[in-house]
Amino acid sequence: MSNPLYDALFLPHAELNSPFLYLSSGEYVTYKSFLQMAGRFANVFSNLGLVIGDRLAVQIEKSEYGLAIYAACVQMGVVYLPLNTAYMPQELHYFIENSGASMLICETSKEELLQPLVGELGIRLATIDASGNGSLLEALSTAPDQFQPVNRGLNDLAAILYTSGTTGRSKGAMISHQNLISNAQNLTSLWRFTKSDVLLHTLPIFHTHGLFVATHVMLVSGGSMIFLPKFDLDSIFKHLPQATSMMGVPTFYTRLLTDDRLTKSNTRHMRLFISGSAPLLDETHRMFAKQTGHMILERYGMTETNMNTSNPYEGERRPGTVGFPLPDVELKITDTATGDSVPDGEIGQIEVRGPNVFQGYWDMPEKTREELRQDGFFITGDLGRKDEEGYIYIAGRNKDLIISGGYNIYPKEIEKLLDEQAGVAESAVVGIFHPDFGESPVGFLVAKPGAILDTKELNNVIVNHFARFKHPQRLLIIKELPRNSMGKVQKKVLREKYGDLFK
Repeated sequence: MSNPLYDALFLPHAELNSPFLYLSSGEYVTYKSFLQMAGRFANVFSNLGLVIGDRLAVQIEKSEYGLAIYAACVQMGVVYLPLNTAYMPQELHYFIENSGASMLICETSKEELLQPLVGELGIRLATIDASGNGSLLEALSTAPDQFQPVNRGLNDLAAILYTSGTTGRSKGAMISHQNLISNAQNLTSLWRFTKSDVLLHTLPIFHTHGLFVATHVMLVSGGSMIFLPKFDLDSIFKHLPQATSMMGVPTFYTRLLTDDRLTKSNTRHMRLFISGSAPLLDETHRMFAKQTGHMILERYGMTETNMNTSNPYEGERRPGTVGFPLPDVELKITDTATGDSVPDGEIGQIEVRGPNVFQGYWDMPEKTREELRQDGFFITGDLGRKDEEGYIYIAGRNKDLIISGGYNIYPKEIEKLLDEQAGVAESAVVGIFHPDFGESPVGFLVAKPGAILDTKELNNVIVNHFARFKHPQRLLIIKELPRNSMGKVQKKVLREKYGDLFK
């Protein structure tokens, strides 16, 4: 029998006694013991009635148990549905009802809170904590540690991941075995991961970055992970000497740059630093290289596709770009109105096609037809351009495009200029409703520690760089930009909070 994802990721390691996960407690979990744990979970879930095609919703803190539950789902042909640990019951209601999940696993501390929800939806509830406590513990202790993987095909679903839902309701991206295998094998090769690598893993595992990109690359390569609950500077520097590589979001790197322990000496043994999930500022690139001697490798992906592009491992990792399309990924920049490709250097919408592209949105056929063309190209919703050397630049989200008085304004070019100014830590330019122009750009600025920003001076810089229609109507200084769990700036929050600015 064949189970493509299990065969590619887990089967090669079934008898290995080498470390897979180094835990914050100082203990480690071998590949063999991890897969035995996954086998026990699979037997428990099977006894509870889960069968091929069922959806299993999981909202628990990061731990080896959470990862083993995912591996068990792969073995069983159960569709894995990871959920952000910050979601409240009313949010969970939508995800569980929309997906038709048969069962929810949560922390013991949330069991009482979620009982009314599972009662209303008529599904089973089970619990397990990062410490191993919970209703699943007793069943695990007596379950066999071997489970025969079920037969699956490359196009069968492995997981449903819900998008962040910044516009409208969240959409459940259907991810297949083929989607995950192709990306994992591609990235392992591109980024030169081997069984000698030790990845410093501080990302959450309810998101594609931590669950699929980081974990799958290490499984394909046969390396190991320092599996930490969250990003914490003291913990990072404690474990850094044992690592060879790290994956993170831009905020990880900006926080590292504030710490005196980030030096060339302390990072000399590292092979690779990778950043994704949100744009990395050019200044962060340069400062990190100056302070450590390492150029961060930035790449570009999304929930529906995993990774689409990457800066090269060998060659120029160009700040401000996300590199080149992956070997089996086709990428084109198109006119948003016609769908025709635009010349190099011009901004258009990014479309991608390849084995990494998802199967569509769960129970949303119309939305799937809107964003997945018949020829297989996926309209990402991102705007970008390609230079004459083939590097891809991200210009922002299509929904963040500002149309003011009939003119198109791309926030990214204004943000880039503002971010380069002395004293500016970061910025966001957002279109706010305007009675005369339809909407007008407003710049939100965060100052560096100890810096005092002069908005008049900053406005003068903008006036000298851009046409009048691109000038922000206001520059506002705020304490911090709102972000989601993966570090992406939530412009929707700014639009809602400051929506009455010009009324």
